[in-house]
Amino acid sequence: MSGTPSGARRARPSSRSRRRGWERRLAPLSPFGGSNRRRGAGRLSIASNRLPVTLECGQDGEWRTSSASGGLVTAMDPVLRSRKGSWTGWVGAPDAGQEVLSRALARTPDRPPYSLQAVPLTAQEEDLFYRGFANEVLWPLFHGFPDRWNPEPRYWEAYRAVNRRFARSLASTADWDDLIWVHDYHLMLTGKELRALGSDHRLAFFLHIPFPPLHLLERMPWAGELVEALCHFDLLGFQTRGSQSNYLDAARAFVPGAFSHGLAHGDPILQGRAIRTGAFPISIDSTEFSAAAHGPVVEAMEREIRRSLGNQMLILGVDRLDYSKGIPEKLRGFDLALERSPELRGSVLLKQLVVPSRDQIPAYRKTKDEIEVLVRSINQRWGTDAWQPVEYLYASWSRSELLAHYRAADVALVTPLNDGMNLVAKEYAVANQGSGVIILSAFAGAAAEFGFEALLVDPSEPDSVAVAILSAFQMPMRERRARMARAGTTVRIQDVHGWVRDFLAEGMLAG
Repeated sequence: MSGTPSGARRARPSSRSRRRGWERRLAPLSPFGGSNRRRGAGRLSIASNRLPVTLECGQDGEWRTSSASGGLVTAMDPVLRSRKGSWTGWVGAPDAGQEVLSRALARTPDRPPYSLQAVPLTAQEEDLFYRGFANEVLWPLFHGFPDRWNPEPRYWEAYRAVNRRFARSLASTADWDDLIWVHDYHLMLTGKELRALGSDHRLAFFLHIPFPPLHLLERMPWAGELVEALCHFDLLGFQTRGSQSNYLDAARAFVPGAFSHGLAHGDPILQGRAIRTGAFPISIDSTEFSAAAHGPVVEAMEREIRRSLGNQMLILGVDRLDYSKGIPEKLRGFDLALERSPELRGSVLLKQLVVPSRDQIPAYRKTKDEIEVLVRSINQRWGTDAWQPVEYLYASWSRSELLAHYRAADVALVTPLNDGMNLVAKEYAVANQGSGVIILSAFAGAAAEFGFEALLVDPSEPDSVAVAILSAFQMPMRERRARMARAGTTVRIQDVHGWVRDFLAEGMLAG
């Protein structure tokens, strides 16, 4: 692997420098974390639940790798390529040991020019830590679904153990002047575990999902420990100011001593270390996304989609299977729109893609069943021999298929009940040809950025969704184009590279 080998780190400073380092650890801390020592630019060490590659052992015993996808990989990969940093995470291979994983990663073809450090998990840990605490406790509670959570004590113990293992892996590979950037709800204890190991690195954390209000968080027996653990990071980033405010409310409630000498803007101070908080709305690589959307393959696929539609308006839904995405609510709103507005019948098609996800978890299987019952009901109620109002797909599209549908769709119907950001709306704004309409939940983080460019709805109110669908159907072309032009400009002005730049500008203030 080019650059620093996986698992290795640069030589630490000399013994004289190390002695000065211990003296600096005892010195007062700087306003933005770490000690008052002057640091170099340092590397960037990323930690997330998953690495940007996945490992799978074939029947022949050979390990095969595949590239992971997603917004985090898109954002972080170019940054690490330029900074020659490191990435720590799981590779999706339960029960494989550290040495086996390290050897497999070292043989990865087309490996990136930065270090990859695999954290091994057993199948039981994957079940208790990931499916258990992360997705049956934190996910539902943080998204406002306390009736769907399952607060098993053994889940919490596994979560603590895995966070401790991530911290040890980071501590063993990070250079002395690295900025360690930890991502998302899977690893909220990692900063505290790093401090317990003696780390005085600059530590940053970004939460990709909403942070819940205090009245929901208080339901969790381990809420105080989670909130206090986050105070061991130097910088805490959230998608929206609402999530930032919710965290500060929780910190005041659970760690009141941290505010006895707080900063003027309300951030806490814990054990002499100021914890900087901020809202950093994540985005997409708008330039790359737009270029991909205008390729010849995508354009040909778009023409075929439009040909199959005839004169129908295409309303597009693209959602991962999840009860927080508001898919049943979307279908109920569409059903009401057809009931109230006969002019829509035969004139619109709702094409709903549901991407398989976590369907081994009972709550997700239940959501899938509910969606399929609603689709059948709407098609039976309103469909004819020549027209079916809903085309439902439980599948994954290729990127070209997704982009072609974004281009062809007259309306993007995005209705999460609660979402940290929602990048579908931003992808549509960039890929569409400029005459689409975004119908967007007011409870998605993206709603704060789009404002009047989108038709905002309350997904839990079918009337709200139905009114927006009719408004989009009747909207004059001039207004459609003006709205989409502003929406595309909003995404291009602050794309994913701006998100990384803004966050690192805060994180690098130490030293």
